[in-house]
Amino acid sequence: MTAAGRAGPGGGTGSRGTGSAVGGGLLVVGDVITDVVARHRGPLAAGTDTAASIRTVAGGAGANVACWAAHRGAADVRLLGRVGANAAAWHERELVAQGVRPQLVVDPLAPTGTVICMVDGGASAERTFLTDSGASQRLGPADWSDALLDGVARLHLSGYLLFSEPTRDLVAVALKAARARGVPVSLDPASAGFLAELGAERFLSLVEGVDILLPSRDEAGLLTGLGDAAEAAAELSRRVPLVVVKQGHEGALLARSGKVRAHVPAVPATARDTTGAGDAFTGAFLAALLAGAGPEDAAAEGCRAGARAVERVGGRPPTPG
Repeated sequence: MTAAGRAGPGGGTGSRGTGSAVGGGLLVVGDVITDVVARHRGPLAAGTDTAASIRTVAGGAGANVACWAAHRGAADVRLLGRVGANAAAWHERELVAQGVRPQLVVDPLAPTGTVICMVDGGASAERTFLTDSGASQRLGPADWSDALLDGVARLHLSGYLLFSEPTRDLVAVALKAARARGVPVSLDPASAGFLAELGAERFLSLVEGVDILLPSRDEAGLLTGLGDAAEAAAELSRRVPLVVVKQGHEGALLARSGKVRAHVPAVPATARDTTGAGDAFTGAFLAALLAGAGPEDAAAEGCRAGARAVERVGGRPPTPG
C-alpha cells in the first residue's frame, strides 16, 4: 500500500486562487468507502421483503471527486485516505484503474467505511444513505506530510473530514500547509445531515481560509438559514471568495463578494442513481480549473459530469477501457 507523504516533486501555485492555479497536480483528502447500492421501486415494505437490485461498488465522496477529476482530464490526481485492511487492496486497484494515485493509510483497527445507498428506482432516483464511516473518520494529522503538496496546484478537502475529531484536526493542518505554499483549497460540505449536527457557525469557522466552497442547495440553506439558493450563495460568498452552489437539475450558481455572478444551466439527463452526482460536478470543475478554465466554464464542465453521473449506478465514472 502506498505510504502517505510520498508524492512527486514540484511546487504549488496560486493566491486565494479561485481560478488561477493552472497545471500541476490535484490532491484530494477525504473518504474512501465501500458502497452497497440497493435500487428499489416504490416505498420500502416494513417488516418484510422489498425487491431490489443490489451492487457493491467503490465509493466515498473524496475518492469519487478524485476519480471524476482524473476522468475529466486532470493528469496528476492524488488521494489521501484511510481504509481498513479488509478492503485496502481492492480500493487501491479501483483508484489506480481510474487514473488516481492513491496515498492510502491502512488502519490496523477499523474496517473500511461502508455506506448503504438506498436508491428509489423511480423518476427521481433519489438516494438515502446509511453510513458507517469506519476507518475514514480516523484519518488524522499523523497521516499528513507537507510533502504531499509537492507538485500540487490545488488541494480539495471532503466535507466529511469535518465530522469527527481526528479528521477536523487534519483539516486545520492541511489548510495551514496549503496557505504556506500558496496552494488554493476547495471544500465540499458533503452531507446536509452531518452538517446540521455540526452546526453552521462551527462549520464556517472550521473552513476559514478555504478559497472555493461547493455546497448543494440544501447545504447552502443550512449554512445561512436562507431558503432561496441565490440568496444563500450570495451570503456565503461574503465568507468564502468563490461559492458554487450545486442545484442538480437546476444547474449551478456562482457567487463572489456577496453577489451571484452566474447561473450555469444543467445538462438534461435520465437519472438512474443520483449517488455521487455532486462529487462528479466537483471533480470535473476542479479538472477544468487546472486546465485553465474560468469558474463559469468549469461549472459547465461540472454540470456535464453530473448529468453523466446520474445515468450510472454508483458514484464513480466508467473505468477507462
